[in-house]
Amino acid sequence: MTDQALSDLKVVEWGTFISAPFCAKLMADMGAEVTKVEPPSTGDESRQHGPFPRDIPNIEKSGLFLYLNTNKYGVTLDPTKPAGKEVFLKLIKTPIFSCRIILMTSSKKPASTMNP
Repeated sequence: MTDQALSDLKVVEWGTFISAPFCAKLMADMGAEVTKVEPPSTGDESRQHGPFPRDIPNIEKSGLFLYLNTNKYGVTLDPTKPAGKEVFLKLIKTPIFSCRIILMTSSKKPASTMNP
């Protein structure tokens, strides 16, 4: 495969529903290496929205979620908890994984709780 426009870019997506996932999808489609971070208990909010095959809700088969998250890696962790924060910081700071962009959507907990 030939190099794509964003093939040297690493992105961590800590966002939910549509805005951050769609932006990250566009970057992934242009070759960026995108790692999506989902919370352990609920996953991305878009998993709750259809369409679903045969209109039977299933968080693993949400058409919206599958569309928004093609070409991405995924990890389940909570960056606001000590263990999750440690992994999250490794994702963004370790030279071999070092990302250049962090995409976030607003949430109840501000990014300042991370203190990277």
